Amino acid sequence: MGIPERIAITGSSGLIGTALVGHLKSEGHTVQRLVRRAPVAVDEVSWDPYSGYVDLAALEGVDAIIHLAGTPVADKRWSKKYRTQILNSRLLGTSTIAKAVAQVKPDVFISASAIGWYGESGNRAVTESDRAGDDFLAAVCREWEAAADLAGSVRTVKLRTGLVLDPTGGALGKMLPLFRFGLGGRLGNGKQWWSWITLHDVVRAIDFALVENISGPVNLTSPNPVTNQEFTSALARALNKPAVFPAPAFALKLTLGGFSSEVLGSKRVVPNILTQSGFTWDYAHISQALNALVES
Repeated sequence: MGIPERIAITGSSGLIGTALVGHLKSEGHTVQRLVRRAPVAVDEVSWDPYSGYVDLAALEGVDAIIHLAGTPVADKRWSKKYRTQILNSRLLGTSTIAKAVAQVKPDVFISASAIGWYGESGNRAVTESDRAGDDFLAAVCREWEAAADLAGSVRTVKLRTGLVLDPTGGALGKMLPLFRFGLGGRLGNGKQWWSWITLHDVVRAIDFALVENISGPVNLTSPNPVTNQEFTSALARALNKPAVFPAPAFALKLTLGGFSSEVLGSKRVVPNILTQSGFTWDYAHISQALNALVES
């Protein structure tokens, strides 16, 4: 596969998008950011996921389109209204951008998804060939990925992203203050599997997917998932702090509402496609990753 020169990205202001834009620019790519307002910079392209509008003329000749936009699942309690917002932001946004991809025809379309696809997997390891689960986020992921298929014949990669670790945001960003004060501990019984990956390796894997001839669902996780107990113990060790304040399941359910199912649920996800394609992780093990991240 050729190296893409012009790359368009939705969701460029999010945790992954911000890091990815910086990386791609540093590598010499021309990056165009799709924004939901009138463009104010030369690298911005207007789009509206809800009306179905994309400025196609501005994307003519683009080599790759990366779609990361979507309402965050962990920012609010899952009211009926917010569940609808979570689904619609992904279904309408992905449909809109995938239809644009079918017209502009870049070399590759990379579209976000999530390991929520698998639902509750308990201790069973799951790979890209496993069927979808039957809970709310699994249903969202099914529609999300189906919408990406509207890209037609363009090579399409669906990134089933796990727990992204970086001290600047996401779950780790929220956990660090408590653990730094020695107030952290396991969540629930700690036996649930967490499938994680560092933000650093997320960016590297997306870069990999741009040029390697892979398509379809790709689990974007470390090859070494851990239990929540192992995760919280490793974080405490990295900070040289105790982890003796567990958060009971009932308290998490009261605090987080529907999203507590993602914190307390178990997903043991294995990244077969990346492994078989020759991708190597800079941070494959949780202790190594957390030691580096808390020092950064």
